[in-house]
Amino acid sequence: MGDKDAPRSFPGVTGQPLRFGDDPLLWASWLYYQDGLTQGQIATRMGVSRPSVNSYLADARTKGIVSIEIDPERFRALSIAQAMQDHFGLDDCLVIPSEGSDSPLIDRLGAAGAQVLSRLARSGDTIAVTWGRTVLSMAHRLDRGALQDLRVVQATGGTTAKIPWTPEACATRLAGALGARSIPISAPAIVSSPDMRALLLREPVVAEQMAILAQANRIVLGISSLRPESTIHSSGFFDGLSMPSQYHAAVGSIAGRLISARGAPVDGPLEARTIGIDLAALKTIPCRIGVAGGMDKVQAILAALRGGYVSVMVTDADTARAILTSEGYDDMPVRTGQPAPAPLPERVRIKKFLNRPQDAVNETVEGALLAHQGLLAPVTGAPRALRAVDGPRPGKVGLVIGGGAGHEPGFFGYVGRGLADAVAIGNVFAAPPPDPILAATLAADGGAGVLHIFGNFSGDVMNFETAAEMAAARGVTVRTVVTTDDIASAPVDTRAARRGVAGNVFVFKIAGAACDRMLPLEACAALALRANQRCYTMGIALEPGASLESRKPGFRLGPDDMEIGVGVHGERGIARARLTTADEACDLITDRILSEMRPAEGDRVALLVNSLGATPQMELYILNRRLRQRLQARGVAVHRTLIGHYYTSLDMAGVSISALHLDDELVSLLDHPCATPAWTQI
Repeated sequence: MGDKDAPRSFPGVTGQPLRFGDDPLLWASWLYYQDGLTQGQIATRMGVSRPSVNSYLADARTKGIVSIEIDPERFRALSIAQAMQDHFGLDDCLVIPSEGSDSPLIDRLGAAGAQVLSRLARSGDTIAVTWGRTVLSMAHRLDRGALQDLRVVQATGGTTAKIPWTPEACATRLAGALGARSIPISAPAIVSSPDMRALLLREPVVAEQMAILAQANRIVLGISSLRPESTIHSSGFFDGLSMPSQYHAAVGSIAGRLISARGAPVDGPLEARTIGIDLAALKTIPCRIGVAGGMDKVQAILAALRGGYVSVMVTDADTARAILTSEGYDDMPVRTGQPAPAPLPERVRIKKFLNRPQDAVNETVEGALLAHQGLLAPVTGAPRALRAVDGPRPGKVGLVIGGGAGHEPGFFGYVGRGLADAVAIGNVFAAPPPDPILAATLAADGGAGVLHIFGNFSGDVMNFETAAEMAAARGVTVRTVVTTDDIASAPVDTRAARRGVAGNVFVFKIAGAACDRMLPLEACAALALRANQRCYTMGIALEPGASLESRKPGFRLGPDDMEIGVGVHGERGIARARLTTADEACDLITDRILSEMRPAEGDRVALLVNSLGATPQMELYILNRRLRQRLQARGVAVHRTLIGHYYTSLDMAGVSISALHLDDELVSLLDHPCATPAWTQI
């Protein structure tokens, strides 16, 4: 028997690979149809008799798991898990569906993590555990088994009790579920100074607890992003710190330790004040179970995998696919024995009307100012900051918007009477720096404060936050609303992690009208937030956009494929599907929007059928036709429809549909007059 036939074993992992769950039929089918093993080899691999294998394969055919090949949906999930395991050198990987259940993703990941830990835990284990929503969910879903002499130890000291998913709560609940002894770390996770840390670690009780932590042979890891609503932020780790200046290289955290995009530790003032396991010690634990998912965590999970901090990964299909895509996978692995589909002939150089790519943004701004002299004016001393010609007005709240170039007519297209007062523009798909944001803020200030609105991207959040602090130092009060309308970019239960995309247009309009009506700052911010919470967007691409520098497509898409859930920075989507009709593509988006919006019969909406750059009006109207049919069948009235190029992604061939769920006040603000380059309403 050759190496291929030998049973595969890993430290801390025994028996059936996690991706097959408890289904021996699926495992046998995979080995037979995908890996090409004989029944005798499968019997050896699975540790059963050859007649049992024969029975498994027969039952699999009877139950429809396989005909000539494994069912495509099951194959895709297994392929993703296999690709994750192979690419990152994992001991094992479990990938769960991202959709198809009413349960929040955190709860489903918790249930999957509980299944994994139940299969891997052994009597006598010492299990370290970090903290967070997913880890606590996992602890709640564990059933007590017949294991003995288990110890569960906190991986860090304690955090603020303002959250329910503290290290103490996660460790105590997990220990109770396993019938294990719970060992706390009797000290805070973050202390006031390095000297205080050294003093506490010398205390006999804490030293004993840390010694037990060092004996852990398994650890359950949550992985945190660095978004404002993330576990690491809500736990109070960064209170009093300036994240942009002190941890600018960090993309995620594990056990309170910051890591870069490549998985390297990021040093900073917290390191010498943190009590708990460090990253070097963590990597020595034989079995390291990472449980995390959601599109908002892709960067952080990828960093943890690159850094080798995880040996067994539990995540969802959309997140895993995005991670693999970031690593250069064009698509998921294909079946053994089947040729990969031929890629499209690569377009080596896409034709564009450009002079020098590095001048494109400045020349765009210059051309816009010349085209809209009656509406736009430059802000003196800030080339990428523009203001409305007739602003600011004394006593009026100023509205400042902004983001990267490449979304034209966003963002300068929404500056003018009744909408934004000023805008800051960054490089292509890059946040504007704090200085032009500050210049725009000061130019929009009429003495009643300024409202910042921008999409939920880390660079924009960081730079607008810095500019707001700079404005406050000059006596200007700033409130912020971060848009989060992209329903494909994170589950509904973590909406605050979603990207802000074409729904920006509606939020800008509502906020601009509120400001124009001379409402106070807090009221303007509240109305903008309400509009954002009631706005839903999703996009599909038929062709990727092309970089201005390389003039090559951002990713490869087959001739019969479409990308679902694309972003507006040229990102790939969350899934790929076969090219279909306009009606079916529209239904795919409409189904997702309606499932979240849940409008009642008689409710009103505003619609934006938006070209992502290269989609012509004809196709947008065809899609709008089907969209209106669907809404009519649901009994939903359409108050206003926008169709065209409102928020693009350079030259991407695709569409996004945005729906704003209206109420009487939002209707009134939406109908308020405005005059801007992209939206004029009398």
